Amino acid sequence: MDVDVHKKLSDRLGVVHARQRIGIENESPRVFGKGLNFFHPENWYSGHALLRYILKLTGVYWYGRRKALDIQLNENEIVIPHLPAAFDGLTLLHLSDLHVDMNPETNEALIRRIEKLDYDICVITGDYRAWTTGPIDQAMAGMRTLCMVLKQPVYAVLGNHDSIFMVPHLEDMGIRMLLNESVPLEREGETIHLAGIDDAHYYRVDNLEKSAHNIPGDSVSILLSHTPEVYRQAAHAGFDVLLCGHTHGGQICLPGGYPLTLDANCPRYMGSGNWHYHSLTGYTSVGAGTCIVDVRLNCPPEVTLHRLRRTD
Repeated sequence: MDVDVHKKLSDRLGVVHARQRIGIENESPRVFGKGLNFFHPENWYSGHALLRYILKLTGVYWYGRRKALDIQLNENEIVIPHLPAAFDGLTLLHLSDLHVDMNPETNEALIRRIEKLDYDICVITGDYRAWTTGPIDQAMAGMRTLCMVLKQPVYAVLGNHDSIFMVPHLEDMGIRMLLNESVPLEREGETIHLAGIDDAHYYRVDNLEKSAHNIPGDSVSILLSHTPEVYRQAAHAGFDVLLCGHTHGGQICLPGGYPLTLDANCPRYMGSGNWHYHSLTGYTSVGAGTCIVDVRLNCPPEVTLHRLRRTD
């Protein structure tokens, strides 16, 4: 590995975080064990071809491919009782699980969906690459095209498909990566905080304590995580909102949207959309892209506009 790149990542993340992330990336991806789940289907590459073959046999493959391009716009209000008045109505564009190198048509459909949207901040909750290992060039090229239509500021975290070596490229595109870090958001003299953690699903390099270190206890705080699996820790750490993805909502679901699997160690009601846990308000995006196979059934892809609201 290039010594200069290693030093840059160590300077950016801290020596221990960089060493952990790089070390795990250098291991062969595991189908069983590691991470929060015992089974990691995203790493079972022969299973990808098998699932595609089964879908073609059943005659739903091409229908599912068309559905994967039908990206929905969902609008969601998040009520935070102690939200500062200046942030009432602040709108966040939430993107997740883009997998931009899976199918170029999907990225084109995503750009058409979001290029004219009105929002204040964009947040991206990880998974830029289709595969979990290998080159990042194609994924970064897709992200550069996407970034041409994204309004600043843009904040993001890494997912279980992502390489730590993406960080310099993404930040060169104007995306502020939050890797167990937080930033203050200021408006009309008032402040809330946005935090983000590194992947908790496979890499297990998330650190909520570090991400919350500079956030005052009485301040409104929003956490970006790739996966909802940190819901307990986030709630008891005092975060008000958790925005996440990873599950794809199941991606291939039974009629009525019932997911066959969520690949996530969390209650099924957290698999998509709005949910609550104690005082924590969560939203799990089903994502704009696809994983394993570029098909969606009974689970349309989405982008979401979250509007923050305060109670009178």
